[in-house]
Amino acid sequence: MDRLTESRAQWDKDEENISEISENVSGEYFRYKGIPFPVGIYSPESISIAENADVEDDDIFIITYPKSGTNWMIEILSLILRDGDPSWTRSVPIWRRAPWCETILSAFSLSDLSSPRLMSSHLPIQLFTKAFFNSKAKVIYMSRNPRDVVVSLYHYSKIAGQLKDPGTPDQFLQNFLQGEVQFGSWFDHIKGWIRMQGKENFLFITYEELQQDLHGSVQRICQFLGRPLDSEALSSVVVHSAFNAMKANAMSNFTLLPPSLLDQRRGAFLRKGVCGDWKNHFTVAQSEAFDRVYREQMRGLPTFPWDVAPEDSSPDSDPSPSPGQASEPPNP
Repeated sequence: MDRLTESRAQWDKDEENISEISENVSGEYFRYKGIPFPVGIYSPESISIAENADVEDDDIFIITYPKSGTNWMIEILSLILRDGDPSWTRSVPIWRRAPWCETILSAFSLSDLSSPRLMSSHLPIQLFTKAFFNSKAKVIYMSRNPRDVVVSLYHYSKIAGQLKDPGTPDQFLQNFLQGEVQFGSWFDHIKGWIRMQGKENFLFITYEELQQDLHGSVQRICQFLGRPLDSEALSSVVVHSAFNAMKANAMSNFTLLPPSLLDQRRGAFLRKGVCGDWKNHFTVAQSEAFDRVYREQMRGLPTFPWDVAPEDSSPDSDPSPSPGQASEPPNP
């Protein structure tokens, strides 16, 4: 079977699987060991499979809390693993390049992943694949200012068929601070994974660091993976993983998904790609409420870039409405 025929066959299978999943999403959640998961995309069985799967020593895992730059990191690693060649990112959907560990269509069930396997996960550390912790496999944990995560997750919840309606901005913020959103508490998630700091197979990096110095961040990732790139390949990774490049790439912008899973008529999946946008959304009261919980939850932890670094808070050309303000649905 030639590569084109094989690609078409795989895409036909993907379309069939996506159609089946889209029929089962309900906007309802179930709990697995106390953590909320959306029905239809995940199941208790699929999470258990991820917990107990085998791991290869050359596996590379991208781990994030939702809306923390997962797809940006997938794009970067897709390019690094191909020495800067963008052909893979332009021909294979992003969810096939780095499939999810805990979904019903689990990465661990796919037999055609090339080595090294690139896989994604939102799982908190206590639910992650046990075999990883006794392996040489690598984890890149990417985090982001939780205030920007709240805003991004709020908008995403309006277009994602598997997620509950976010309700009012105030209610959604309270749910987020209480961990009553998919994958539970942001605070518990980062506090769990940050304990891996210092281990040679674990890299902690932030969305803000990539925004501030993408070139230097890509070099750091290459060093961690033991895959140095020459200057031309490195520049190609930077150019082709830029926000506008991803937004224009049908293999990376999720426009291939049906509206029942992701209704981009109501808002773009790749929305802004900036740091500090929360300042255009939070009211003073919301910011104060968030800061109270943040200070309490993060006491004793190291300082993160969003705690000290100035952020790009300038509104872009098409700012989304602030929480609490009436608006028309944003254009894709």
